[in-house]
Amino acid sequence: MANASVVHVVDDDESFRTAVVHLLELSGYKVADYESAVDFLRASETADPGCILLDVQMPTLGGLQLQDQLTKLSRSWPIIFMTGHGDIPTSVRAIKAGADDFLPKPVSKQTLLEAVERALARYSATQQAQDQLNLLRSLISTLTPRETEVFGLMVRGKLNKQIAFQLGSSERTVKAHRQMVMHKLQVQTFAEAVSIAERTGLLVPLPFAALTP
Repeated sequence: MANASVVHVVDDDESFRTAVVHLLELSGYKVADYESAVDFLRASETADPGCILLDVQMPTLGGLQLQDQLTKLSRSWPIIFMTGHGDIPTSVRAIKAGADDFLPKPVSKQTLLEAVERALARYSATQQAQDQLNLLRSLISTLTPRETEVFGLMVRGKLNKQIAFQLGSSERTVKAHRQMVMHKLQVQTFAEAVSIAERTGLLVPLPFAALTP
């Protein structure tokens, strides 16, 4: 399947690396290859994000060590390990650390391509969710301090008169703030405002009974 995402192949076995690169390019992927984990680590600072096909055992810096380094750098690109020397403890450690897959060498064309497609699909979904979350947070950041206070109380089910009493304001002023909050958050309903508060971590979802005044 053609795909515009980059697949980074990190393997010190030149013949295997060349074969994998050829397969991926024929399948429509943009590919970058590296003969060592150290080379990839250096290049990753400016490289386009994508999926990483990573050999476990390499000189100087092994695949698991590279995975640790990328985690420390907060680069959450999907990793598919490939190895001819894998064992169960190694694979368990890799998966627990966040690897998408662990494939033994030699690996079939279909198995490899399916693993890459799954990893990139998951990564794309994760990125879309993060982009949406960033958008919601940017909308919240446009609220004034008083609007933020009103937002925090209204999504907890407080009535205008209750909010006015708590903030030492008038119901009319609170109503105006609520209208401005809804406008800035680009929502039409109270439920949508609550959803934004929950998705951005400003409000822990509560049972319906707890939301009643």
